[in-house]
Amino acid sequence: MASIECVTLAATDPSAAQDFYTTAFGLGPQVRVQDAEEPTAGFRGFTLSLTVAQPATVRGFVDAALDAGATAVKPAAKSFWGYGGVVRTPDGALWKVASSSKKDKGPDTRQVEQFVLLLGVTDMAVSKQFYVDRGFVVGKSYGRKYVEFETPSSAVKLALYPRHALAKDAGVSPDGTGSHGLTIGSDSGSFTDPDGFEWAAAS
Repeated sequence: MASIECVTLAATDPSAAQDFYTTAFGLGPQVRVQDAEEPTAGFRGFTLSLTVAQPATVRGFVDAALDAGATAVKPAAKSFWGYGGVVRTPDGALWKVASSSKKDKGPDTRQVEQFVLLLGVTDMAVSKQFYVDRGFVVGKSYGRKYVEFETPSSAVKLALYPRHALAKDAGVSPDGTGSHGLTIGSDSGSFTDPDGFEWAAAS
């Protein structure tokens, strides 16, 4: 079963970006940063998500991100699915912090239950089959709306979402040009997927 060890994000100031992820989100080796070698503008076609237990933890992470230099895209608030907010980090990536719970059961724990990479895709059926062919096992599938893969030993969970729907969920325009600014480190080898996302052998 394929797994993801880390994601590498492109940034104009890699040192500052790495400090941000350590300070704001408490993330370690599962998030790496490298020099941005190619230009990118607008929506990069993906979001990163931290799933937590309750609204207090959502607010804690969002506030820490804003204090560390992120900008608010969608303020933390209740939704049909739970409670969450979206920020744009200093390197330009979109991060969602969310909980399925709408009520607090205690204070902020700063505990992350899942770290999820959501890729915006053009053709769900094509992308789903592409990843199945590379050893990813489908865990949840809702037709052409959403696919989530089983990654029990993975530091990062992988899911697919239609590009326009993913941008709408994040609260941004789906328009974007240039590089995705993302490299996915995995044990499934080096390749480029149908939407141009680059994968590399994890080291």
